[in-house]
Amino acid sequence: MTPGEQLRDWLDPVFRIATSLIFIIGGIGHFAAHDYMLERMAESPWRDAVAMIGDPSWLLWLSGGVFVIFGITLALGFLTRISALLLLATLIPITIAVHVAPGHTGPLFKNIAIMGALLYLYANGPGRFAIEQSR
Repeated sequence: MTPGEQLRDWLDPVFRIATSLIFIIGGIGHFAAHDYMLERMAESPWRDAVAMIGDPSWLLWLSGGVFVIFGITLALGFLTRISALLLLATLIPITIAVHVAPGHTGPLFKNIAIMGALLYLYANGPGRFAIEQSR
C-alpha cells in the first residue's frame, strides 16, 4: 500500500465525520435556536413560497431532525449514500429559501461546497472505517 493510499484510508472517516458534524450541529441549532431561525426565514424573499409548502416552524423541526439523524448515520458510515442524498435533498431548499438573498453570499457558497461533499460521499460511499464498507 502506498503512502497516499494509507493517508486516504485515514482521511475517509475524517472527511465523512467532518461533513456530518455540520449537519449534526446545525440540526441541533434548528431546535435550540428555533425562534432565531424562524426570524431568518421570515426575512427571506422566498418566505411566501416556504409558507406554501408548509408551516415554517414544522419545516424547521423536520429539517433539524433529518440533519441530526442522517448526520449521525453519515458519521458512522451507515446508509452512507442514502444519508448523503437525504441531507442533500434537505439542504437544497434550505439554501434557496434562506441563503439566496442579498447579503447571504458567504453561507450560500458554504452550502454549495457542502453539497459537493455530499455528492462525493454519494458517489464514493463511506470509505474505510465505516459500519458499511465500500472498499
